[in-house]
Amino acid sequence: MSTVAPRTAGPDRLWSVDEHLDDILATVRPLEPIELHLLDAQGCVLVEDVTVPVSLPPFDNSSMDGYAVRVADVAGASERYPAALEVVGDVAAGAAGLLHVGPGQAARIMTGAPLPPGAETVVPVEWTDGGLGEGPVTGMRARSLAPEGATGQVNVYRPAGARAHVRAEGSDVRAGDRALAAGTVLGPPQISLLAAIGRGTVRVRPRPRVVVLSTGSELVQPDGELGPGQIYDSNSFALTAAARDAGAIAYRVGAVADDAATLRDTIEDQLVRADLMVTTGGVSVGAYDVVKEALSYAGDEDEPGSGVEFRRLAMQPGKPQGFGSIGPDHTPLLALPGNPVSSYVSFELFVRPAIRTLMGLTDVHRPRTRAKLTADRALTSPGGRRQFLRGRYADGTVTPVGGAGSHLVAALAQANALIVVPEEAESVAPGTEVEVVLLG
Repeated sequence: MSTVAPRTAGPDRLWSVDEHLDDILATVRPLEPIELHLLDAQGCVLVEDVTVPVSLPPFDNSSMDGYAVRVADVAGASERYPAALEVVGDVAAGAAGLLHVGPGQAARIMTGAPLPPGAETVVPVEWTDGGLGEGPVTGMRARSLAPEGATGQVNVYRPAGARAHVRAEGSDVRAGDRALAAGTVLGPPQISLLAAIGRGTVRVRPRPRVVVLSTGSELVQPDGELGPGQIYDSNSFALTAAARDAGAIAYRVGAVADDAATLRDTIEDQLVRADLMVTTGGVSVGAYDVVKEALSYAGDEDEPGSGVEFRRLAMQPGKPQGFGSIGPDHTPLLALPGNPVSSYVSFELFVRPAIRTLMGLTDVHRPRTRAKLTADRALTSPGGRRQFLRGRYADGTVTPVGGAGSHLVAALAQANALIVVPEEAESVAPGTEVEVVLLG
């Protein structure tokens, strides 16, 4: 498990976005490496270099269906004067005890089959009569070679240079080469390479297990029937999907009612499958902000350094935040606000980097760029706060989507970027170059 060191700060302190993020990244540690089978390691990060034990390909082999021959025997071949060669047998993929190709001879060879001793090149079947004595093979007849195992004669109508249509041993990678470097994220191409060089398992940092839990007695599961004053729980779905997008194995817990004891019991029950806990809602100053009530403690005597600290950040949206650790393994917990946009923006800024850190990645942040602001009017921002507005980025420009309200889920669904308005700016005019966080 990762560990979180204790922190101290006055209750009235106003944290900056960077201070809060730095505190999280300074205390969340990468997960311990484990050995996993290849498919279980998909999405994980290598912790050591992988060296090639056997060259790829491990032997010279044919890249075409055709005939393995000597170069001199087909040097003058043409449509009018074909080279007539004795077919001495077949070489199939996986063949052992290869036959020998001597002067004036040819071996019928399949794609991927080893080049037999004596042969110097491969003539594609389309350049021959296929051993059928009916002229050059074309179209579907390119697959209609003489019956397997047949010997006899093949006419070759074109010359082939040395090692034509031959994949050389080690032409992909050679034994002793570095196949993959430590820090590589294993996707399908990397897993393919590992399998190709004979690696069945690999040492990686596992994908972190993230438990997402929303709070609020007003929340109803999708497909349920809404009662008076109730809304559907969207946050837990959004954050679970975002955690998976970040590379985690994410578990969604149904919304917990506004009861501190129930919430505490639910969190404790979930710790067995969590490398990181994420809650949403109940972190402000209202009478029913149960996350603060349930988790605002200095920690048990038997668990020094545990506890969650709730903070005010100089940002909009997402001013109320919580961060700390819980349980015997000091599992990190990030408590996010409950408004949908506040919750999602907070995830992108704080939770995603924490997940990527647990994975052992060095580049944990979303990419950023500069873009020209296109808007009908100037953007306004509260002084002293860093504002993150939803935007649509394309071709070096960014356009605001929706307003600044932290409840505008429909606008969030149309955005592919966050427009960053710095703390010192209270207005940003159209045409100004702004910083943009790219969301995907």
